[in-house]
This record gives sequence, structure tokens and C-alpha cells, in this order.
Amino acid sequence: MYSIIHKVTKQYATSHLVVLGTQDSDWSKFGLNEQELEFVTKELANEHLSISINQYTRTVFIECFKEQKTESKSLEKSRERGAVLVKKINALKIEEVLLVSASESDLSLFVAEGMALANYQFLKYFTDAAKKENSLKSILVKAEDESIQDLNALVDGTLHARDLVNEPLSFLTAVKFSEEMERLGKEAGFKVEVLHKKQIESLKMGGLLAVNLGAIEPPTFNILTHKPENAININPIVLVGKGIVYDTGGLSLKPTANSMDIMKCDMGGGASVVGILYAIAKANLPIHVVGLIPATENRPGGNAYAPGDVIHMMDNTSVEVLNTDAEGRLVLADALCYAKKYDPELVFDFATLTGAAVRAIGQFGIVAMGNAGEEVEKDLNESGHYTYERLAMMPFWDEYKDLLKSDIADMTNLGPAEAGQITAGKFLEHFTSYPWMHLDIAGPAFLSADDHYRLKGGTGSGVRILFDYLSKKSNG
Repeated sequence: MYSIIHKVTKQYATSHLVVLGTQDSDWSKFGLNEQELEFVTKELANEHLSISINQYTRTVFIECFKEQKTESKSLEKSRERGAVLVKKINALKIEEVLLVSASESDLSLFVAEGMALANYQFLKYFTDAAKKENSLKSILVKAEDESIQDLNALVDGTLHARDLVNEPLSFLTAVKFSEEMERLGKEAGFKVEVLHKKQIESLKMGGLLAVNLGAIEPPTFNILTHKPENAININPIVLVGKGIVYDTGGLSLKPTANSMDIMKCDMGGGASVVGILYAIAKANLPIHVVGLIPATENRPGGNAYAPGDVIHMMDNTSVEVLNTDAEGRLVLADALCYAKKYDPELVFDFATLTGAAVRAIGQFGIVAMGNAGEEVEKDLNESGHYTYERLAMMPFWDEYKDLLKSDIADMTNLGPAEAGQITAGKFLEHFTSYPWMHLDIAGPAFLSADDHYRLKGGTGSGVRILFDYLSKKSNG
């Protein structure tokens, strides 16, 4: 568990202190002497909004915030400030800090969120991991117990998703991915059922089985369930996550230089679903949610499926394979077919699905589309702005599905280069019969450099937006 945010239970006269306020705040209430107050005043007058004061027995960090144009930007700037603070705190080898507010607008929880997310490290494979470990172990805030519990659940779910994405294939095979889901399910309190190859064959999941043909390791199909007795919904919300634990492109071997280097991240959608289930279970949200994660690697082994092959999906749809590197949609299609058995209220899928999504909007948001309707899109967009996991809604006109016509089968698995992120979504839509949203997280799921509290490597993209959406939905 990563939970490091705690409620204040003691006096803080000697605690390392982070004081959050505005240029109009009264800083005299926080143990600063006259000379220190004068220094703060001069620094703020010079537009220095982050100030550190060494009082020998403790450090006081003054953090002054300017008004932003929107609430969304204000909350994000708070998280970003938290990420900057963490670097200073760890450089000073501080283990515990207390956040207090000097203004009416208390941003403590959002600063704490940025701090906790930015304090993340993946040190498992370092021989000197203990030396590299960050010093910060506890962030104290003045807040209600439930708010702190929910925030810790959200942070923990996000960081567990990061862990899964950052694991290499040498550890995280499909079978091991399932074992990690079972471990996290026991820890957080959600159920995990793992279907193995014979069961997958009996279900006729032709997409998952085809992609797995070139791999040595067998596939798995994972069913994660959070169903509290007080759930507000009878029919579940289903979350589908792409679980390609490594993607070579198959026989359509990835041609771009260095493009395979980060392909351990191709199960980022599956990791996000695990993170969401972890967070909602830890927060005890009264909502029935099912996660479905098809898992395999995509390799060009001796029996690998080939361009030109025709495969049959779980619903018997025939698909002409034009490119084996368009494999994610094949495994997701089987999972979307399987979701029909639940008569779901709503389905979301998460996937690092297309390079087209990255080219369209970069790392700054999630490409989204679907048929769930305006109300779902509105609520999800609000959660996107609140968490700053923003959505770029794509047009989803019927004409796009015409680009998937095949001469020899019901459809192809690949459209033209233009609007590739949308034709991928149109492929998935074919296998739905319920309200559904597709979230392509290919841009933000794995970063080549730190972006404030979204650190280099796996980011856990998708966990925070869905946790917020489900939290608000479960609270009416």
C-alpha cells in the first residue's frame, strides 16, 4: 500500500510545515518571527510564490497561489505545486510534513494529491533501492476521515496501475498479470476470477486466441468484481482493459525505430482497470462494477497469425486481418462480446490502442468516442476536467465504419491511415449492444519524461477520471 496522507492528530508547532495561501493571506499565524514575515513580504512582492524558511528545527514552506481562470486549472496548479514541493522535501530528507491553509479556499487535499503521486518510485530492480528511496513518508492534512480515505484509495489505485505498467515482460507475463490482479484483489477487497486457455477456447474468443498464437506463454481472461451489498445499481458498470503485456507487432513487426522499447506498456488499459477496481474497493464505493481484462503477448512466433488470415470472434463475426499490429482491438472485441452477459448499464474500455490518438492530441489527454449519450459524455467530461485527465471527443459518424469493409469477411481489423483512432473505435463498436465509451489512452499512459506529478514511465492514466466519475455516480 502507498497510503501516505493522514489526518492531523497532534500539535504541529515543531512540524515541518507547508502553508498554502494567497498574497492577501495573514502569514503571522504560523510561527514566523518578525524578520521572517518581512522576508516573506519582500519575496511575494517580487513575485516569488514559493518560499522556504529554515528555522533550524523545522522548515516552513510558504506556497502562494494566484487566482486561475477555471476551477479545473486551479486544482491542477495545486497538484503541480505539490509535485514541485516533493522534490524540495526529499532533497532535505524530510519524512513528514503538515499542510495547513492560510486562505478561505483550502487546496490542501489537491496539493497532497500531487505530492503523493509525485513521490512515487519504481525501485524494484535496483540493487541499491534503499539508498534511492524518497524520505517523505507522511503528509498530514486537516480534513474529514472520508475525504482522506477516498484520496488515499485514489492515489493507491493509480500507483498500483503504474507499478503494473512499469513491470517488464520478464516478470509480467499474462499469467503473472493475473496473479498480480489476484494479489491486489485480496488486498483491496474485490473478487478476481481467472479463465485460462481451455476456458477461453470453450468461449470461442477467436481474437484473443489468434493474437496469442505466436506467444510461448498462454493467454488469460480476467474477471474482476466489486459488488457491495449496498450497490446503487443492479446491472453493473463494466470496465474493459486491453492487456497486451508486450507487443512486437506480431508478423507485422513494428517498423519504427525504437518503437518496441516501451511496448511493455501496452497493457496500460488493463492496468488502469485494475487500478480503478482497487480504488473503488478501498473507498467502499456503493456501486457494482465488473472489470474484464484479456491478457496475452503479441509475438511473431512459429504459429503466429498472419496478415490475410480470417478469424472468428466470440460472436462469430469474421475478421480479415490486414495487420497483426492492430491486435488490441481483437482482444478487446472478445471482451466486449463477453460483457453482454451482464446486460450492463454502461461499458467503458481503456486501451493504449492507436498511434493515431497520439498524433492527434499528444500526451495531454485521452481520445474518447462512443454511443453512451450526451449525459454520460457530459459527466465524464466534468470528471476529466476535475482530475485533469481531459477528454478529446472524436466525431463518431457512421461513415467511418465503411472504411472497415472487407472483400472476403464481415470486416477488416484496420482502416486507412486517416482517422485511425476513430476507425479503431468503430471496429470495437461493432461488438457492443449497450451504452459504451471507448477511451484511447495511448498518449498519456506512458511518458518519456516527468510531467509534474505524472512521472516518467507508467502514469496510471484513466484511474483518476473514472474514480471521480464513479464516486459522483454512487453519491447520486
